[in-house]
Amino acid sequence: MARNGIMNAFHHLQHDTLQQFTRRHFLQKCGVGLGGAWIAQQGLGAERDPARPNAAQSPALPAKAKRVIYMHMSGAPSQLELFDYKPVLQKLNGKDCPKEFLEGKRFAFIRGTPKLLGPYYPFHQEKKTGQWVSDKLPHFESVMDKVCIIKSMQTDQFNHAPAQLLALTGSQNLGHASIGAWSLYGLGSESENMPGFVVLLSGGQNPDAGKAAWGSGFLPSVYQGVQCRSEGDPVLYLSNPPGINRHLRGGVIDAVKKINQRAYEQLGDAETVTRIAQYEMAFRMQMSASEAMDITQEPKHIHEMYGTEPGKESFANNCLLARRLIERGVRFVQLFDWVWDHHSGLDDAFPKKCQQVDKPMTALLQDLEQRGLLEDTLVVWGGEFGRTPMQENRGGVAAKSPGRDHHVDAYSIWMAGGGIKGGISHGETDEIGYNAVLDKVQARDLHATILHQLGLDHLKLTFPYQGLNQRIVGVKPCRVLKEILA
Repeated sequence: MARNGIMNAFHHLQHDTLQQFTRRHFLQKCGVGLGGAWIAQQGLGAERDPARPNAAQSPALPAKAKRVIYMHMSGAPSQLELFDYKPVLQKLNGKDCPKEFLEGKRFAFIRGTPKLLGPYYPFHQEKKTGQWVSDKLPHFESVMDKVCIIKSMQTDQFNHAPAQLLALTGSQNLGHASIGAWSLYGLGSESENMPGFVVLLSGGQNPDAGKAAWGSGFLPSVYQGVQCRSEGDPVLYLSNPPGINRHLRGGVIDAVKKINQRAYEQLGDAETVTRIAQYEMAFRMQMSASEAMDITQEPKHIHEMYGTEPGKESFANNCLLARRLIERGVRFVQLFDWVWDHHSGLDDAFPKKCQQVDKPMTALLQDLEQRGLLEDTLVVWGGEFGRTPMQENRGGVAAKSPGRDHHVDAYSIWMAGGGIKGGISHGETDEIGYNAVLDKVQARDLHATILHQLGLDHLKLTFPYQGLNQRIVGVKPCRVLKEILA
């Protein structure tokens, strides 16, 4: 009875769907076909099967990386307590910030003349590379020979949401596609049973930019990130509801496919074919996603290596999941870890966050290397901006607990694997860490470099929208960071 009721509803839905004739359908029936014609013209997916929009594509350029794991520390960790050692700033600790650093500058909260704040924790030089690293990252020190630290990142957005959008989509405005969506659009996925772009969260909440941080923007929706969970069902509503078994659900999927296929034949809307593929993907994911997200299958020594706790939401669990996902052909895995916004709490909250990420991010690099995956997996770690060399002083009054305000003129990220030189740093800041002064890097340069390592040309990977061939690097000058490439 339940099945008959469902099928009757589908017949009504089929009739109503085919009666609709939108402006888009009119253009397509007239042979305009703008999106499909443009893709064929550009050679991006000219052989792409509309029924398999995420099918793997050959890169246009020689590729050093096949996949990406991007770890975004939402809230922006302090580079001055992690990677950018400034002994002069230590000597100036507690002195008034020079006026030349304040004139004409806007800060999120600092007002008046703040005090300079030296590095709150000791640094030391790692023996193999000579790179300076904070004492708060004892595990990470062991993999610094695999890592390139970029110390000269800059942005022009000092509030979290627009800065995150700029860092991850190339624009501070909503509606643009994320770097993960662009990567999937350009290359497709090697997985038939999992999304090509997966998002994992830890720290208790979404980034300030929300789901737009992994959205597809003006790209087809099939390229947006799919948020998975490290506890409970990997994806919401993936399990069958009460009274519905896999056989019945398969019948429903078949019925929906027939309706959508008929709609496509009559109306020619490519999004209809994409919808068919997504329904079928969801059905396959019922088995494959649960297996991929089940870290209890890992041996004891791997759990000890990462510091994982199965059944909990944590950055450690997500690092291990990232490795499991790329092993199964996922193209782009994005990890978001929240609560790095230390306007205060450098003495208490900050070391706790360091402890949460130090061991698992180190284990991820070591695990990828021992499995032969680091060579062609690009790993990126960083936030949306930096922190000031000055003590936070809201309303001109310094906080009781030490902390730093948002800072756009200098911050640090690191990259590893996927053809990146290890054991080096790129760019420099001035003696107090206020301004990047050598080899400045913008988000668009980072995006160009990520795409280049994947074998994609950042100038030719475009999509028509609002009368322009949009690209993640925009129209301003940008470059691939060839100095950091192996």
